Amino acid sequence: MASKVAPSCRLVFCLLISAAILRPGLGLYTVNSAYGDTIIMPCRLDVPQNLMFGKWKYEKPDGSPVFIAFRSSTKRSVQYDDVSEYKDRLSLSENYTLSISNAKIGDEKRFVCMLVTEDNVFEAPTIVKVFKQPSKPEIVSKAPFLETEKLKKLGDCVSKDSYPDGNITWYRSGKVLQPLEGEVVIILKKETDPVTQLYTMTSSLEYKTTKADIQMPFTCSVTYYGPSGQKTLYSEQAVFDIYYPTEEVTIQVLPPKNAIKEGDNISLKCSGNGNPPPEEFLFYLPGQPEGIRSSNPYTLTDMRRNATGVYRCSLLDKESLMASTAITVHYLDLSLNPSGEVTKQIGDALPVSCTISASRNATVVWMKDNIRLKSSPSFSSLHYQDAGNYVCETALQEVEGLKKRESLTLIVEGKPQIKMTKKTDPSGLSKTIICHVEGFPKPAIQWTITGSGSVINQTEESPYINGRYYSKIIISPEENVTLTCTAENQLERTVNSLNVSANENREKVNDQAKLIVGIVVGLLLAALVAGVVYWLYMKKSKTASKHVNKDLGNLEENKKLEENNHKTEA
Repeated sequence: MASKVAPSCRLVFCLLISAAILRPGLGLYTVNSAYGDTIIMPCRLDVPQNLMFGKWKYEKPDGSPVFIAFRSSTKRSVQYDDVSEYKDRLSLSENYTLSISNAKIGDEKRFVCMLVTEDNVFEAPTIVKVFKQPSKPEIVSKAPFLETEKLKKLGDCVSKDSYPDGNITWYRSGKVLQPLEGEVVIILKKETDPVTQLYTMTSSLEYKTTKADIQMPFTCSVTYYGPSGQKTLYSEQAVFDIYYPTEEVTIQVLPPKNAIKEGDNISLKCSGNGNPPPEEFLFYLPGQPEGIRSSNPYTLTDMRRNATGVYRCSLLDKESLMASTAITVHYLDLSLNPSGEVTKQIGDALPVSCTISASRNATVVWMKDNIRLKSSPSFSSLHYQDAGNYVCETALQEVEGLKKRESLTLIVEGKPQIKMTKKTDPSGLSKTIICHVEGFPKPAIQWTITGSGSVINQTEESPYINGRYYSKIIISPEENVTLTCTAENQLERTVNSLNVSANENREKVNDQAKLIVGIVVGLLLAALVAGVVYWLYMKKSKTASKHVNKDLGNLEENKKLEENNHKTEA
């Protein structure tokens, strides 16, 4: 119910009396505004016919009023009170709607619109609420790593410049983390900026991690209230390096090989499945009870056969966590007896042995002059063909590059041995004399003939093969002769002779000469007879031509004459 006052009351007195009186039936009206926006507050009163002026005020916490804007209905003028916090921020419209620009947290007050007539004062209150959206939450002060079975601070989730304050929530892989004693500890702290009155919220998370958290994303969110209701902002994901102790140790040999042979260099690499992986280990060599502290890997050079054994490694602080590997250093020894260059005499015996010592069964191959032999050589009585270059070669098929070979160069020497043979030509006119020579080094051959003692140079030689060759000459002796073959090398000079008879050959030559003379004489006689017959024939022919008619009648005589001429020519 409106209060009534005497018309004579002064206006100011009336305003002061009625300042706290509300219009019946009007409740609290709220205007929500975003921080920095313009707050618009309608008066929410019907303007009376006899309105004198309108006025806006706000109430201090103690209830005392502070007038900020005045508008006369008659003069159409607007006046703003000298209130520092609202200087240049107010605007009062003709319908008495009040606008406050650049909304601030301090604008959250109870404002009152007052319309004054001569006999009444009408009031309508408005509550102003200001909201400020916080910044996107961010996980800061992140732990460089987390350790399993240890409660450790993971990080802080920070959201700044919020009004009113908000609520921060932590998530692991999208699921809300709830406080759990000894495992999840969440501490929320709020700070207010004394100038802006905006909140900064910080939520610290202490977390006891496990190996299940490897690569798991952690996030946080801030839930706040805005002009249109509740909203939520989420941070970026954060993934943490999880440290956990080594539970298993392994050892491996580098570089990876199917087999290790003498002279190889190897490295032992020990690995632990913890994070971070251990960098130093204790390495135990075969037969050594004390471990050698070394960084990874541990290198062994020029491996020998006595290095075969079990190699182990363990953690420095937990020797019970150990790994081992067995290493076999393969070896191959070859001994050839005799070896190198060996000179023996023909007919000598020569035992040859190729002895193999190896870490496993080895194959043996014999070669002579680059040709593979079916079996190992055995010399009970040496021949010239036994000479040559022998190689005994062995290898371990399972071990790459493990081969050995030794060689024997066998020289078989012998004094010259001579054998002479004779072969007569079927015509009997010549004889082939062959001097067969055997010996090494290759003997030189010389021929001599008795009587003159001259050296015969026109000889023919065969190739020198397996310590043997021959030299031959072809002769037609007119008398008995002796041929001498001389063979000489560095060891000895050997001489052999062969008598060659000329009798058989001379008789055959005389017979042949007689035969030839007879043939020649016969041919000369036949030619003489033919000449005489031809002369007689020519003479008769001339006589016959003179007496043609007479001769034609005597055909029988002509035929006989012609037959006689042919017989004579034959």
